Amino acid sequence: MKLKALYLVCKKQDMKRVTVFVISLICIICDVKGQIMFKPEVHGTIRSKYEYKTEDEEGRFEVRNARISITGNVIDEVSYKAEVDLCNEGKIKMLDAYTRIKPIKRMSFTIGQMRVPFTIDAHRSPHLQYFANRSFIAKQVGNVRDVGASLGYNFDCGFPIVAEVGLFNGSGLTNQADYWTKSINYSGKIQFIFPKGYNLTLSTQKIKPGYFSIYMYDIGAYYHSDRWHIEAEYLLKKYSHNSFDNVSAIDAFVNYDIPVRNSLIKKVSPLVRYDYMTDQSDGKGYLDGVENKESGVLIENDYRRHRVTTGVTLSLSKPFITDIRLNYENYFYRSGASPKVSERDKIVIEFMTRF
Repeated sequence: MKLKALYLVCKKQDMKRVTVFVISLICIICDVKGQIMFKPEVHGTIRSKYEYKTEDEEGRFEVRNARISITGNVIDEVSYKAEVDLCNEGKIKMLDAYTRIKPIKRMSFTIGQMRVPFTIDAHRSPHLQYFANRSFIAKQVGNVRDVGASLGYNFDCGFPIVAEVGLFNGSGLTNQADYWTKSINYSGKIQFIFPKGYNLTLSTQKIKPGYFSIYMYDIGAYYHSDRWHIEAEYLLKKYSHNSFDNVSAIDAFVNYDIPVRNSLIKKVSPLVRYDYMTDQSDGKGYLDGVENKESGVLIENDYRRHRVTTGVTLSLSKPFITDIRLNYENYFYRSGASPKVSERDKIVIEFMTRF
């Protein structure tokens, strides 16, 4: 009887231990699940390259980007992103710093510093680029980050339609502490994501980098399949008070993916691009060659040019994770133009790593 009683006591205690263990395990699992759901995610992009100017017979190594970003959710409806580039052409820059709220299904509200909703190519992150150097639309003409707020909505009309509009300072990345404005600066973009890989994007933007306002209008389209990516985009830039001639920019390219088996290289992608831009001004007024925020005239800061870029991308993993981009850029200027140092015929070899 004593042995039986002792057995029952031990069994009862074991059951208690098992119960406590199971409850503890459930709590741990729930806690871990919560951490997985809401813990920050850290990503980064490193782009290192070598460029050789064929006419000048000069070369250089460069770390073009060393970006680190942190994203995550604090609750299901509230997310955030902070991104800094430790080497943006040799400078440290805060790029993104915003909070995004989803009050209802399909709608989002974003406030902070962000890439404005404008164009296709200028909205690509560095690891998603097809070429080592951005198009004229993405770099010289339409590349804008700004501080403000935007509202986005995803429509379902048998296919997705993604719309986003926002109000911004209109000055780009600037010293926010002392920046005040009376002007309304905006940006808006709508994407029609058709079936079978077709996309049509329309966007517009108004900025005021100085005394004059700039209005931009963009239309772009692309087709994407398992092997092909074909894209074309046109941007028109107008200056207030007819203070400078309208600026036009074109970007068009074709990329074809060739899978490779049983090799370090997983994919080979030959590609070709044509882009073009007319003479443009940065929109800031100048008096006697010196910038003047209150008046002045617009001057030509960038010359008209054509460019043909040919090359091949070698992917060592999935596309846009570890890529080697080999490009040759051929520039065409009008007679008498003075090309910028980095905007001349050159060979580019770039190594891009995304983590």
